Amino acid sequence: AISLGLSASLQLARIQTDSVVTMLRELYPDLHFEIAVAMSTTGDKILDTALSKIGEKSLFTKELENALEKNEVDLVVHSLKDLPTSLPPGFTIGAICKRENPLDAVVFHPKNCGKTLSLLPEKSVIGTSSLRRAAQLKKKFPQLQFRDIRGNLNTRLKKLDEKEDFSAIILAAAGLKRMGWEHRIGQLLDPEDCLYAVGQGALAVEVRAKDQEILNMVSALHDADTVLCCIAERAFMKRLEGGCSVPVAVSSLLKDGQLYLTGAVYSLDGSDSLKETMQTSVKYPHQNEDGPNDDVQHVGITAKNVPSQAQEAAENLGVELANLLLSKGAKHILSVARQLNDTC
Repeated sequence: AISLGLSASLQLARIQTDSVVTMLRELYPDLHFEIAVAMSTTGDKILDTALSKIGEKSLFTKELENALEKNEVDLVVHSLKDLPTSLPPGFTIGAICKRENPLDAVVFHPKNCGKTLSLLPEKSVIGTSSLRRAAQLKKKFPQLQFRDIRGNLNTRLKKLDEKEDFSAIILAAAGLKRMGWEHRIGQLLDPEDCLYAVGQGALAVEVRAKDQEILNMVSALHDADTVLCCIAERAFMKRLEGGCSVPVAVSSLLKDGQLYLTGAVYSLDGSDSLKETMQTSVKYPHQNEDGPNDDVQHVGITAKNVPSQAQEAAENLGVELANLLLSKGAKHILSVARQLNDTC
């Protein structure tokens, strides 16, 4: 039996894990898959403090990785955006599934049904747990107010619908769609309005790096285009040393063998920002590469069925874009944002 671990308190985690199990069962009908462990992560438990105040992305992964390390489970399904760009030793992302819509979505209070952010009354309060979203939208919609809102999707929607505290909340479109709540999306935010989070909309399957049998099995789930986009995005984030506590945002597109990456950094109030776009070719043939090169990780991802040269090109693109922003002053913007976030 192949055991999977997931976060206990999140209905979305169960839906995401079930979707991966369904794909694996179709590929390996003779294997038995069981969701063996459900546990609450630190990030799920602490709901009265902004994410940016209580730590980094490992908040949502550490307990699950402990179960993986102890062989209590064989693989763990995550939202890729929850995984840090450097995984603990002994772990790797063995699969990245085809990406769902990566855009941010606005869900409006029932009284504001049919409106857009630009049509809301002045000083309307918008709920978001993301510094990235708040920084971009404060600049775009200075007449609106932004306030932190925590909890899983069910909790946040309940807070929106049953109280008058928020006129709207911002959520990832992918999560809403997976939960079957696509009808609640009142407005999709174009990347021109709001660049999205690194890895947003993609599911990652984390495994033990040395477990070749499991690694080979899950690698069939890799979506090559999604892998290359996410390698570039994660390399950009890693080079900037970004995380939950600073506003870093991206948008990526793979078209006709060209990978386009837009990346940006923002001050907390959005008044100061840097944004650039770069591209590279990722058109390389797949070669059968036997030996140690099979297990080369690119920002925590092992993708045997994606050409290694393409992965290198994607990673280099992310690093080069980050270097461009750093040369223009990104380090100062991010360090000020980090300091302000620590003190406010």
